[in-house]
Parts: sequence; structure tokens; C-alpha cells
Amino acid sequence: MAVGGKRRWWWKRRAAVVAGVTIAVSVWVGSHCYFRRENMAKAEEALVSMCEERARMIQDQFAVSVNHVHALAILISTFYYQKQPPALDQETFAYYTAKTAFERPLLNGVAYAERIIHSQREIFETRQGWTIMTMKREPSPMQDEYAPVIYSQETVSYIEAIDMMSGEEDRENILRARATGKAVLTKPFRLLESNHLGVVLTFPVYRSGLPEDATVEQRVEATAGYLGGAFDVESLVENLLRQLAGNQDITINVYDITNASEPLIMYGPQIPEGYMPLSHVSMLDFGDPFRKHQMHCSRYREKPPLPLSAITTPFGIFVIIMLGGYIVFAAKNHYDNVKEDCRKMEELKVQAEAADFLATVSHEIRTPMNGVLGMLDMLLDTDLNLTQKDYAQTAQVCGKALISLINEVLDRAKIEAGKLEIEAVPFDLRSILDDVISLFSSKSREKGIELAVFVSDKVPEVVTGDPGRFRQIITNLVGNSVKFTERGHIFVQVHLADNSDLGADEKVHSGLNGLSRSEKVQIMSDCTFDTLSGFEAADTRNNWENFKLLLSDEMCLQEASTSDKEPDIVTLIVSVEDTGIGIPLRAQDRVFTPFMQADSSTSRNYGGTGIGLSITKCLVELMGGQINFISRPNVGSTFTFTAVFKRCNKDAIADTKRTLSEALPTGFKGMKAFIVDGKPVRNAVTRYHLKRLGIAVEVANTVKMMLNSLTRQNSNFRTGRQPYIILIEKDSWYTGMDVYLHNQLLMLKQNDCVLELPKVILLVTCEYDKMSSGSLVDTVIIKPLRASTVAACLQQVLGMEKQQKKELSNGPTNLRNLLAGKNILVVDDNKVNLRVAASALKKYGATVECAESGKDALSLLQLPHKFDACFMDVQMPEMDGFEATRQIRLMESKANEQISNGGASRGEDSMIVEWHLPILAMTADVIQATYEECLKCGMDGYVSKPFEEQQLFQAVAKFLVSKPSSDS
Repeated sequence: MAVGGKRRWWWKRRAAVVAGVTIAVSVWVGSHCYFRRENMAKAEEALVSMCEERARMIQDQFAVSVNHVHALAILISTFYYQKQPPALDQETFAYYTAKTAFERPLLNGVAYAERIIHSQREIFETRQGWTIMTMKREPSPMQDEYAPVIYSQETVSYIEAIDMMSGEEDRENILRARATGKAVLTKPFRLLESNHLGVVLTFPVYRSGLPEDATVEQRVEATAGYLGGAFDVESLVENLLRQLAGNQDITINVYDITNASEPLIMYGPQIPEGYMPLSHVSMLDFGDPFRKHQMHCSRYREKPPLPLSAITTPFGIFVIIMLGGYIVFAAKNHYDNVKEDCRKMEELKVQAEAADFLATVSHEIRTPMNGVLGMLDMLLDTDLNLTQKDYAQTAQVCGKALISLINEVLDRAKIEAGKLEIEAVPFDLRSILDDVISLFSSKSREKGIELAVFVSDKVPEVVTGDPGRFRQIITNLVGNSVKFTERGHIFVQVHLADNSDLGADEKVHSGLNGLSRSEKVQIMSDCTFDTLSGFEAADTRNNWENFKLLLSDEMCLQEASTSDKEPDIVTLIVSVEDTGIGIPLRAQDRVFTPFMQADSSTSRNYGGTGIGLSITKCLVELMGGQINFISRPNVGSTFTFTAVFKRCNKDAIADTKRTLSEALPTGFKGMKAFIVDGKPVRNAVTRYHLKRLGIAVEVANTVKMMLNSLTRQNSNFRTGRQPYIILIEKDSWYTGMDVYLHNQLLMLKQNDCVLELPKVILLVTCEYDKMSSGSLVDTVIIKPLRASTVAACLQQVLGMEKQQKKELSNGPTNLRNLLAGKNILVVDDNKVNLRVAASALKKYGATVECAESGKDALSLLQLPHKFDACFMDVQMPEMDGFEATRQIRLMESKANEQISNGGASRGEDSMIVEWHLPILAMTADVIQATYEECLKCGMDGYVSKPFEEQQLFQAVAKFLVSKPSSDS
């Protein structure tokens, strides 16, 4: 999936999640609001019902009381009808009203006031025995008429003798009552004694019946008095409401709204309480059309609590929607994942098919190419003239380049298909680095550049990993450096990652960037740097100051870690530094892209496919590391990578040392050497190789300093039995130096400063320097330095060849001694490859017999047989090399079992009583995948086609014993 497609898919997925959550939240909010609104509607309906019920009860109770007061007024009028004086007294009135009080539950009490005109006042007061009083308990002033209370219920006896017309409100009500003949209410006021809010109901009492259409004057004339009742609204309404259920949730206010602009409170708090948005207003009719009353009801005293249903139900809906959305999302996501997995599987399938196809095609290409190279090799062993030899060598170089390209493309295809695996075997890292340096030694000598390797003492001698892939990485990096470097140096360093900062990011300094080659060479003549060659390096950390600190830190760490347990995992950091043309800034971001060069001129001038670095990056990552680089145009490049290995135990180290094809000699231990070199990094490299041979080293910047040191330390050298050597760099050598140095050393010997003349060895970088060394130099070593080449030169100079002859007898040059007289079976279905392999083995003295199939090989290897080894092709029709090997091992296993049980042995003249024929695989495939299959089926080793002397010796040296020389 492309990056844009992944981004769109991710945004769609995120938008779907946001939309689902938004919908769920919206539904939750909507359902919550709906259920809350429904609950509030129900609460409002209940409030209306409860408020109307209470209003109706109050109104009915009030009407009952009014009717009873009206009846009482009619009853009193009968006592006045044609009776003078009236047939009624206070005692009878009080008794009767007390007995009938239950019929008037809303009234505190009733009283009767007689109508007295001013002319009758004196007679009235004489008859009653008291003076008419005002509401303030003062004698009533003179007025047209009076309404003194003459009869009262005991509950309101305190108003007896009070003129009800002395109060302005009461006077108006009395006048309105007798004019209309109906009940009249006062506005709310504080009642006497109780101080509660209340109203007074007034009825007129007439002496005789009046017609329905009586005039006001007729009513006034017929009026005998006034019957009134006091309503204590607060107490009576409270008592009434207390009898009803649910009253605790209702707040009630009763108002007199006769004056709408200034409503008068009759019952309830002055300031309305409760949750006002949920309230109801009911109209009250108390029988007085002049007075208007309302009752306000609030459902809750506080904001109503959130109903549980408004929480649980929306939450349940929310959960259901979220679960449904999650199910849909998970199903869609699963569908997308399955779809993506199917797409990836299709891609992997295509890649695997492409890799398999490429492997098959590359194998088919390499098979005839191996035949071509083998035949060219055989052709070069014949007598050819110079022109013919040049043509054959050119064809051989082109064929090897084509084979290398095929291997690189196949490696890349297997990496992309995920089929490339990393091996885990013990190997000597320093030996591999020496081999890689040796591979490019001739090219570096031709160019006159310094090529050197340095491995820290802290790096283990043997580690467990993939030596082939590590060699491939180093070879690619060093090969690129050699290709693009014309002067200066190429320096390979290996350190422990914990002790080095080479992997950190480094800011690129401008240095001499942008200058032409000629300008830079001119500047270099006046300015040198503390590097291997004195030329500026791209990574400024690879100078002597940092290198010196690193060496001192490692020495301290080595001393401190002698008693500490070393970790099992070893992380190495490797840097390959060159002073070549560098990488243009515009091309640095595509360095690791396959088939990409820095620019078109690079490919034209230097050649190459541009695939090596991409494979290197993949291999580094497969080995658990990372790779980066610092490059500066016209200065150089430094590639740095890390790799993770396992530390080997002592047994594995010993076994690995025994299997090394070129073990270092041990006869130099205890020797002493002087290095004369003005460049500290370079003399550190030389010291590294000498220390590997066990030689003690001292360093001097000049020959004069070296001679002074020899003079000061003469006693130490005189007592030593071992000879010592002086190695001088060509930079410190000048014309006539050999004579001067020889004379100085003779003087030291004559003065008994040395026992014998030291051997003088000159270190040079090319053949031209070797020619100008001088006649008195014992030998010249052409760099790059390797411990083995240094050892060989020292053996020659010190006359140690005879001592080391036995030690060097297992080298690759003694392959003829190893194969001479051996009977070898070669199995291959390709006649050309069969002929090439047979000729290569016969060249080293072996007796070869050929078979063209696995079945033919089985028939020839029936026990007992005469063969010492078998070279088996892997891919053959009918029966491939793997199956043929399995059959051979099964046959040998049965024979060995019979031998162990006392059966027949191998032969009468043989000392070996167990059958095991060394079988080596022959194939053009890459090493790792085929090597594991070879070991699994029972093969003993692996050789690639066509045969190379070094690899062939390493393969057969483990199984075949060299015959002694006849002249020894």
C-alpha cells in the first residue's frame, strides 16, 4: 500500500470512529433530553392535577362555610321578623354558633353587628350597658350610623361592642354587602389577637323578605344588621393541605389579585420558593365577584432531581449503539486487515515467485558461465602467446564481473522476499579483515594509497555470527573506497560500540569542500592532518587525538574488566574511512537506493551497478545493526555500521583457531621492535600488527630519536636473547639514509650497546618506493600490512624459514600435496561442469572418476569402494545431490552398525573400521540457503563452481591428510 493510500485509509478509519462516537453521543443526548422532557411533562401533569385538586377543595370548603354563614344570616333575620325587641340574645347565639362550628371549618368564628342610626345610639347603649367602640378600642365618634357587634361566637368574643363601620375597609364591605344582598370579602389583613393573615366575610341581615328586584334604598331600609365571619387563611389552608398526601413536594401561595398590579399574599411565603419553571396557577372563586383570588403551585421546593430513567435508559442506548458501532467497526477493520493481509500475501507471493524465478534463472545462467570460466582457467594453463593470453584473461575478468552481478541481484531479491538468513558460527574477525585487505592490496599499491585495518584489543578474538555476510559488507565498503580514492588512505577500524562514539551524528564541517583537486593538493602540501595518511578525512573524529583517547580508554577498561564477567552479546562498530571524491550533497539521500549512482559521471568513470550499498544496508540490519555515513565532496567519505555478535566460549575459540587456514606463527614472542614513523595513527596500525605476532614495540618519530632511545636502553637490549627489528616508514627515509643508519648501528655495536646489528625493514606503499630504498636495507614490506605477510618477511630476514616450514605446510600453495594420489568421485549432470571440475582436481594430482547422476553415484559408492572424497552437484534430475547423500549416509550407517556388532570391516589393509565418505556439495547457489540444506542431508562441506584454489583447500583440508614429501 502506498504512503498516500495508507494515510487516506488511516483518516477514513479515524473519521469513522469519530462519526460513530458522535452519533452515539448525539443519540445519548437526544434520548436523555427526551426522557427528561417526558419526565418533566409527567411531573407537570401531576402538579396540575394536585394544584387543581387543592384549589377545588379549598374553594368547596370555602363555599360550604359561606353557605352556612348565609343560612345563619337568614336564621338571625327570622328573629327580627315582626319582633321588637328581637327574640335572640348573646347566650343563645354563642351556644348555637359553638355547636355548629364544625359546619364552618374555614372560619375562626362569626359575629352579628346590629345597624344603629345615630338617633338610636343613646337608647341602644343604655339597653346594652356599654359604649360603642372603634377598632382601636376607643368610643366611636358621632356618625350617621353604626354597626356595633352585639352577638359573637366565643372564639371572637374580643370584638364585642366594636363598631365594624369604624374601619374604612369594613365600612366599604358593609355598605357593598347591604346594597347587593350578597356575601362580601375584605382584602387580606392581620387579624386581631392571632396576627395571622385573614379576610372577613360579611352578609346583610334584613328584617323581612325583599323582592328579587329590590332597590338599594329598599335594601338599606330593610337592613337589621350584618353577620360576619373571620377566615384565618394561613392556619386553615395549612391544616387543609396537611391532610393531603404529597404535600411535602408542593409549594402553595394564595394571592388576592383584585388589584392586579399589587397582588396581596394570603398564604405562603412572601417570596415564592421552589423550582419556578415547573409551576401552575389556579383561579379561586370565594363567592365575591368583586374580589379575585389565585393559587400558585410549584412542584418542587428545589430543582427537581434528575430522574433515574433519564440516565439509565440513554446510557443503555449509548452502550448498545457503541457496541453496535464497535461490532461494525471491528468487522470492517477485520475485513480491511484481511484484505490488506491478502494483498501483502499476494505481494509476498509475487516476490517469492520472482525470487524463486530469479534464483532458477540465475542458476541456469551461472551454470554455463561457470563452464566458461572453468574452460578459460584451463585455457590459461596452456601455452598461449601474449595476445591470446590477454584475450583469455579479459574474458575471464568479464565473466567474473557478470557472476558477481548475478549474485548481487539474487541477494537483493532474497532480501526483499525475506529468504535471506544470517548464519551463526564462530569465526576470527581479524582474519577476515586481513583477507579483505589482501583482496584489494594490488589495487591500493597501483594507486599508491594507504590501505590499513585496525581492530581494538577489546574486540574478542573469536565471535559467533555470519562470517560470509560480514566479509561481504566489508568487501563492498572497502571496494567502493578503493574505486573512488586516488590519493590519501583507506582506513578500516573496529571497536566495541560501548567504547566508541563513531556511531553518533557528526556535524559536517566545510573544511576544503568546493576546491578543485589541484587547489586541494596545493593546500595539502602546506597543511597535514593527524590521520592515517595526513590527508583530511570527512569524519573529523577519526583524528589522532580521539584515536589516542580511545586507545587509552580501552586499556583502562581492559584492566578493569579482568575480574568482571563479560557480556554474552558483543556490539561492534566498524568504520571505513577514505579520502576519495566523496558523495555530492544532492545525491546523499539516495546512496542506499538500489541501482543508483551518485551521478551519471560516476558510473561512466568508475563503473558499477549501484546495488552494493543497498545490499550492505540490508545485511547490516539483518545482523542487528545500523549503517550511516559522513561524506564531503572532494574530501572523502566515512561509512560507519554496527553489528551484533555473540561471544564464544573458550572451547569454541580453541576449535576455531585449530580450523584456521592460515594460523599466525608463534615464534616471534619476546622479540622487540622499533617503529620510526611521524604519523601517530599510522604507527598505531603498524604496532597493532606486530603485537598480534607477540612482538614488543616502541615508537619514535625520527631515526635520530630511535638511535637515542637505543643508546639509553642498551642494557635492556644487551641482556635479551631475542633479536630486534627496526621498521621505518618511507616518509622518514631519505637518500643516503641506509648508509648513515648502518654506520650508526655499527658504532652502537662497537660500543657494546647492542649484541648484534638490528634488522632494518622499510615500509612502503608502492613498487616505486621499493626501488629507491637503498642497498643496505634488509628487506622492504609493501603495504597494506597483514600480520601474516609481516610474519613471512620477518621469517625471511631472521632466517626462520626452516623453523616455520612445518607450520606453513598446510597453506593453500600445498594443495597438490593434499590431493596427490587421492581417488575422488565427481558427480554432475552437466558435462561441461563435470569436465571443468575433473580437470581442476587432476591439476593438483588427484585421480578423478565422474558420474552424471545421483543413481550412478550410488552404484559407484556401494561398499566397499575405493574413493577418498566425493564432489556432489546439488541440482540434478531424477535424484538430486541431497537425496543421493541421504542414501549414501543410510548405506554407511547400516554398514557401521554391522561393524559395531562384529560384522565385516572396511578392509584387511585398512586401519579405519567406520565408513564415512567426505561429501562436498558443488553448486552455483549462494552460500547460506544451500549450506544449511547441505548439512541437514549429511554433506560435510561446500565448494562453489568453478573451483578456486583457496576455497578448495579450505574445504578438503578438514578431511584429507597430506602425504609426506619424498625429499624430506
